[in-house]
Amino acid sequence: MTTSSFAELEPNVEPLGPVSGFVDEFVDAVHPHPLFAGLSREETGRLARYLECYGVPTQSVVIREGDEGDFLAILITGRAMILKEYDGVEKIVHELKPGEMIGEMSLVDSQKRFASCVAIEPSDFAVLTNTNLMLLLNEQPELGNKILLMLLRLSTDRLRIAVTSNLPNLMPRSV
Repeated sequence: MTTSSFAELEPNVEPLGPVSGFVDEFVDAVHPHPLFAGLSREETGRLARYLECYGVPTQSVVIREGDEGDFLAILITGRAMILKEYDGVEKIVHELKPGEMIGEMSLVDSQKRFASCVAIEPSDFAVLTNTNLMLLLNEQPELGNKILLMLLRLSTDRLRIAVTSNLPNLMPRSV
């Protein structure tokens, strides 16, 4: 079992410090995204105090499928690909754009990473660890609960998309 923290995944990942030092860039990246619609700019700024920022070069692995993980990452700048291995072939699942989040499944359920994420151009990520999520819930329960609802909304949205896209392959109901 391999546990990976964000900074340990690739040797060229550059810790840039707390996201609170990049609040404007963070808010500008996430605020247009529907996922963050329930947060005010002020709340998004408070969330930034619980996040660390990392610079990631092109072709760096951000999340590795099969690893255990204790963080989620929000793309601030750049682009990344989410990849899933299927029948021995890596398939592109989604191109991540600024404001989008990855890694929330393992943060919530402590299971192994479901897919990989690779930066396809120089990128900056805001990282929320499980430890900092627990700290946020303890110190700012109202904001922490909004974050949990945001994660729940993201999971349900992704489940709906997965089921809908798989409908043509489902077996018809037999009585």
